[in-house]
Amino acid sequence: GLVIDGRTLAYALEPTLEDKFLALAKRCRSVLCCRSTPIQKSMVVKLVRDKLKAMTLAIGDGANDVSMIQVADVGVGISGQEGMQAVMASDFAVPRFRYLEKLLLVHGHWCYSRLANMVLYFFYKNAMFVALLFWYQFYCGFSGSSMVDQWYLIFFNLLFSSLPQLITGVLDKDVPAEVLIAVPQLYKSGQ
Repeated sequence: GLVIDGRTLAYALEPTLEDKFLALAKRCRSVLCCRSTPIQKSMVVKLVRDKLKAMTLAIGDGANDVSMIQVADVGVGISGQEGMQAVMASDFAVPRFRYLEKLLLVHGHWCYSRLANMVLYFFYKNAMFVALLFWYQFYCGFSGSSMVDQWYLIFFNLLFSSLPQLITGVLDKDVPAEVLIAVPQLYKSGQ
């Protein structure tokens, strides 16, 4: 692990040393920046995001974490005694730090699964619709006539573009929450 304080972090984030600091941080399992300013927190997140091309997650509970949360790709605010500034600036909010595990492991896995299924579903839906239009052109002799009435197209897109997402978003849970908490390695399979 690497523990670095605010004064040392100010030197490590200089343009001449930031690559060395990032190389050292990559070798560690955890990096803890203590007594750092809000701008230093955001600079560390920005450094990791830009140099490593990684998706970043920032978690904060107070006003001093707002800049870090806004720089990160995904921000999580924890509502607590320090106020609601971090919650207002974040993408997700949890009432206590202990709920972070369920947010990441359970809801994160389900989100990956739902997005993957929806991408495949939309690809299949649009491919079938275009194939239907393509084969209809052979049937009508390439006259350019409409295959279906406009109202049917509206209902087609309503039924096959909105309802499946609602149903999938509410009901699709490929693995129960208890199993995802017990076996955190399942999160990687979603990625």
